[in-house]
Amino acid sequence: MNDPMQTPAPTPIPAPAAGPARPRRLVVVGGTGTEVGKTWVAARLAAALRERSVTVAARKPAQSFEPDDPAEGTDAALLGAATGEAPHTVCPQHRWYTTAMAPPMAADALGAGRILLADLFAELADSWGDTPADVGLVELAGGMWSPVAHDGSCLELTSMLAPEMVVIVADAGLGTINAIRPAVAAAQSIAPTVTLLNRFDDTIDLHRRNLEWLRVHDGFDVVTDVPGLAAAAGPAI
Repeated sequence: MNDPMQTPAPTPIPAPAAGPARPRRLVVVGGTGTEVGKTWVAARLAAALRERSVTVAARKPAQSFEPDDPAEGTDAALLGAATGEAPHTVCPQHRWYTTAMAPPMAADALGAGRILLADLFAELADSWGDTPADVGLVELAGGMWSPVAHDGSCLELTSMLAPEMVVIVADAGLGTINAIRPAVAAAQSIAPTVTLLNRFDDTIDLHRRNLEWLRVHDGFDVVTDVPGLAAAAGPAI
């Protein structure tokens, strides 16, 4: 029989349900501008990491595209094909804008709601699975200073995400040094930064000279292929 003077044992408080788990290593894939091949690089980076038995999740905070573009050709679909995720997991459906403009401009043109940095950040944080991926890739839209929200740029979103690494994708040819320098300088203030010279051709003298200049004169960490990028981006395994 219980002693009426005995203090009852406290009722156990259930442990909170496990929430989304941030990847062990978050890598933001940005670029010097549009059409430099960010999605191509991010998708192949994901595939290269998975070949090394690294678990990878990919995210696109917002994407815009022409309405007649095939769904399987969108950035979210290409990234999802590389990671094995559904396109709407990579980029939530309400962030698909069917006009090829910067996301906030596309939202205005379509009469959609305003895009805020805080909302994009929260959506990304809530999108990860319960088990943390080894690497999470977040591909930005446009260049580092391109508006990704009505109240901020890709660079500002990158700062909020506090990644372990930033990748700057750039062309290998004429004008690339001028484009790379400010992008890398800004990204390096946030996290260690690696530049990938996309479409690099070792038989082209200008490409070789650009690579040497960036490495020797500027002291940047520069790679010219996805395997080299995967070695830098992946965790030690």
